[in-house]
Parts: sequence; structure tokens; C-alpha cells
Amino acid sequence: MPAQKGRPACHCSDLRMCVSRCLRCVGVALVTLATVCTVANILLLLPELKVHFLLEGHVTREASWATGLWSSGLLVVIGARAFLQSRHTPGCCAFRTQMLRQALYSCACLLSSAFCCLVSITGLVQGPLCLYNTTSGSAWGVPLQPTADRDAGYLYNRSLWSGVCLEPKGVVQWNVVLFSILGGASGLQALLCAANVINTLLGVVLGRSAGDNKVSPVSA
Repeated sequence: MPAQKGRPACHCSDLRMCVSRCLRCVGVALVTLATVCTVANILLLLPELKVHFLLEGHVTREASWATGLWSSGLLVVIGARAFLQSRHTPGCCAFRTQMLRQALYSCACLLSSAFCCLVSITGLVQGPLCLYNTTSGSAWGVPLQPTADRDAGYLYNRSLWSGVCLEPKGVVQWNVVLFSILGGASGLQALLCAANVINTLLGVVLGRSAGDNKVSPVSA
């Protein structure tokens, strides 16, 4: 009688390893982007790299909310830490439980980074808080913000970047560059977290079935 030949069983260990590896890669990327967001927000709070504007309350409103520090910074780092600590978990049920936790972390990071991105775009469109000339003298305000008869065209009209704001010097360029970096970095965080939600949910759905998908030996 010819010996029975069996096909190799398909275990969920390969799936767990793949998902865990993706989680760690996402975690590293999120920490890097969180660092970028933190530095950008700190610089937004320090026009001309001088602290007295912050102490006097002469900082753009969206920068003072510090979403780059706590939203796309601290909260995302907490979630990324959980991703980086993801380990090979024996048993498909334990693996699915772990993936559910990671999915919740991913959703929380997605919301926080998307909020930071939205605030950054708003700050970019509204324009900076600065000292500018009015009919009654110099005053602090947001002279470049969109109005009923004017949109955010200052972003495309560089003559306004140095001809409107008196203090802080170069604040328009400062805000445009840093809010763009902050919005772009937090937007990438949101995309990574959205992809991670899909990744972890696939782990939840397919983890058990992959473990059960075994092929019994077949007689030759």
C-alpha cells in the first residue's frame, strides 16, 4: 500500500506574524510623524522663536490649541506604543482579542490625528494672528481671514505675506510652512490608522478561519 501523503496544514500563525509585523511598522511610522507634529506645533507657538508672543496671547488660535502636542502627539504615541508592543499570541482566540484591542487603539488614533489635520487646515485657511494697520491705528487681529467678499486667496498672493502683518516678522510664511507640515503629517497619521483599522479587523475576521483551515491527509 502506498504511504499516505498529507498536505501541510494552514495555521493562523503566519497570519498573526504578518499582522503583528504590520502593526509594528505602523507604530514606528506613527511615532516619527508624532515627533514631527510636536516640533511643528511648538514652533507655531513661538513666532520669531520668541516666547513673549505666547505669553502675551499673540499666537494664532489654532496653534494655541496645541493639537500637534496632545492630539497627533501624545495620543498617537500612546496608540503607537501599543502597536509596537504587539507580540506573537498563541491561540487564535487570544489573537482575535488582541486584534480587537488594536482596532480600538487604531480608531482612537484615527480620530485624534484627523482632528489635528482639520485644525491645521483651518489655521492655514484663516491666516495668522498678527499686528497690522487699521484705520484707527495698529491692532492685533487676523487680517487675512476669509470674508464674504474675499476667500483665502492670500495663500496664492505672496505680496500679502510681507505687506500686511507688522509683527511677528515673517509670521505668514511661518504659519503657512508649519501648518502645512502639521496638516500633512497628521493627515498621513490618519491614513495609516485607517489602514491599520482594516488590517486589525482582517486579523479578527480571518484569524479563526485561517486556524481552522486544515486539510486532512489524502491517500495516494
